Amino acid sequence: MHAKQGSEHLLRLLQCRTARPIQVQQVHALLITNGHLLFPPNRWTRTLLFNALIRGYSSFGQARKCLLLFAHMLAHQAPPNDLTFASLAKAAVSSAASLGAALHAQVVRRGVSGDPFVRVSFIHFYGRIGELPSARRVFEEIPKPCVVACNAMLDAFGKSGGIDSAVGLFSRMPERDVVSWTSVINGLGNNGRFRDALKFFRNMMVHEDVKSGVVKPNEATYVSLLSSCANLPGGGARYYGKQIHGYIVKNEIGPAAFVGTALIDFYGKTSSLRNAIKVFNQMVVKEICTWNALISSLACNGEEKKALAMFEQMKMEGLCPNGVTFAAALTSCARGGFVDSGFKLFQSMVDDFGLVPAMEHYGCMVDLLGRAGLLREAMDFVKSMPFEPDDSVLGALLGACKIHGAIDLGNDVGRRLLEMQPRHCGRYVMLSNIHAELNKWTSAAELRKAMERLKIRKVPAFSLIDSH
Repeated sequence: MHAKQGSEHLLRLLQCRTARPIQVQQVHALLITNGHLLFPPNRWTRTLLFNALIRGYSSFGQARKCLLLFAHMLAHQAPPNDLTFASLAKAAVSSAASLGAALHAQVVRRGVSGDPFVRVSFIHFYGRIGELPSARRVFEEIPKPCVVACNAMLDAFGKSGGIDSAVGLFSRMPERDVVSWTSVINGLGNNGRFRDALKFFRNMMVHEDVKSGVVKPNEATYVSLLSSCANLPGGGARYYGKQIHGYIVKNEIGPAAFVGTALIDFYGKTSSLRNAIKVFNQMVVKEICTWNALISSLACNGEEKKALAMFEQMKMEGLCPNGVTFAAALTSCARGGFVDSGFKLFQSMVDDFGLVPAMEHYGCMVDLLGRAGLLREAMDFVKSMPFEPDDSVLGALLGACKIHGAIDLGNDVGRRLLEMQPRHCGRYVMLSNIHAELNKWTSAAELRKAMERLKIRKVPAFSLIDSH
């Protein structure tokens, strides 16, 4: 009886949605040391315990532990069920996508492939790893898909470039909720169709779904809309974004963490730094993403010293910077020419916070050195990277070569970029300009001729005054 009560108590702890990673690990250790996983009252209790552990680790993106637990579950003859596979599908998205097909085969073998919850989980899984045909196949096996299944398919279409199919499915849905509308708005924005996203929102606001009160825009809707406004080309971005901000205020939606962060990002990208700071100061709850948005806004609007001061203030308030924070801070160093501070930040990222630098951080460092004219050091830094540089890193180096007239290095870097992106007009133009500015007219002309031969057109530039 005591053992049963102990296992039930630990199960309740695992099922608590406010549990933190360290608490899940502690409960896991207690289950092992007390023998609850090996000797529960019955095998179904064992399944419940394994499911709770898998769900707990899945919530924090620890896919490897989820899969190890699943292996132990099978070894200890604890029968997996629909909840097991739903959590495993979620975990596999983050770092074990290649195992998705094997998990799906287990679903079929265990006879739970018809479970609606499992089907939706695998639609989400295939959609998020870009396997649209597989997601569609799972969806089409559902005789009468509910709104949740349709929403999962809308999300899969949007993430995999099938946004027109998403719009078509949306129009056929007998029932829609706010997730349905938001999924299409988000999908349009993610596929670069920013004006279409705003138009879809206008249609939403006059649709019977909203007028009848069945559907009401939520935080995710506004975040998606503001993202489209921030990236809207050709003018009007600030006008539309302010309209949305006004709607948020009018409907007494406080600047919650994610909406507030989206507003800061929008105002930062539309050069309205004063409004970005105002929104930040009005927010009661500020998440790490909120600080990241303001640091990035400051860095991109010529306030590099203030951005770095904000980075230090964030740490003083007990918040732990993440990879995005460091990318924003390193961008501040690059734009402000703070070479020593940039190197200290890069080292602190590893030594003090245990973060592994990603391609973006190496790109910031190359940009930092390149802007400072330290081209040889920048090239050495590229060579020291633990992986092959991508086009963003080499592009930063090529830009620095153009600024400082380093034709030989620029030519080498430019050729590597052309191998990566043989139809990128900007690479040809920049490399041609490097040669032209140093009176290497023959080389510049050859690059222009190569563009003509490959039928690569230069994107025309335009000037714009935003009066809003």
